[in-house]
Amino acid sequence: MAANPTPFSLRVGDDVLADLKARLARARWPDEVPDAGWNCGTDLAYLKSLVEYWRDGYDWRKHEAKFNGFTQYKVKLAGIDVHFIREEGRGPKPLPLLISHGWPGSVHEFHKILPMLTDPARFGGDPADAFTVVAPSLPGYTFSFAPNQPRFSVEQIADVFAELMTGVLGYKRFAAQGGDWGGFVTSRLGYAYPERLAGIHLNLLSLRRDTPLPDHPTAEEQQYFEERAHWMKEEVGYTWIQGTKPQTLAYALTDSPVGLAAWISHLER
Repeated sequence: MAANPTPFSLRVGDDVLADLKARLARARWPDEVPDAGWNCGTDLAYLKSLVEYWRDGYDWRKHEAKFNGFTQYKVKLAGIDVHFIREEGRGPKPLPLLISHGWPGSVHEFHKILPMLTDPARFGGDPADAFTVVAPSLPGYTFSFAPNQPRFSVEQIADVFAELMTGVLGYKRFAAQGGDWGGFVTSRLGYAYPERLAGIHLNLLSLRRDTPLPDHPTAEEQQYFEERAHWMKEEVGYTWIQGTKPQTLAYALTDSPVGLAAWISHLER
């Protein structure tokens, strides 16, 4: 028998926000290779500007209230508490739509598009195109995380999301969209649960990185493999440390909000 979802709202304690502001104020800035810009990592001038805004200009409570404007729940699935947003569509027959975020993102990245999907008429669209949107936090991310909980593979996340949509919410058929890691999850959903999927949409294709160069490549194939080789050599340092020694990195990113901001800024650039 499926578990019942319980309502959820976000509330970060004042003590946590005060500690964050104090840590940002005490930041120790590193030296920088002259004229390096972003070539060696996160640009120092950019990060100083970002941290200054985060410390003195960003209104957490304002954005927290906006986030809590979405209908949110948690439900016990696969031994963890899975968080998700569920917004009803405003139309004659809204199609259920599961949208999956990527790394290092969260469901907050959907805050602008959610109203457009659920209420297209409000933005000049056709009410017949409305979706009822379900946006879960991936297991291990933000609100679907608790210390020492099990880690989930892409296949396991897809299983959890299929159970959420069908077993918990009762949708016999639904559409799915995803990008970044959400693209991997959505691709797996389409493969493993075709009878439940009305269709999938991806804004990142899940391609293997170890396919060999063809014996007689076209010019386009040659360019692709050269660009891939450059990317694998110069742009995947984060993958190696996070994939092999994540605990070592976790100490710095957990202790230093500036370190975390630098890490994410470089990856999102």
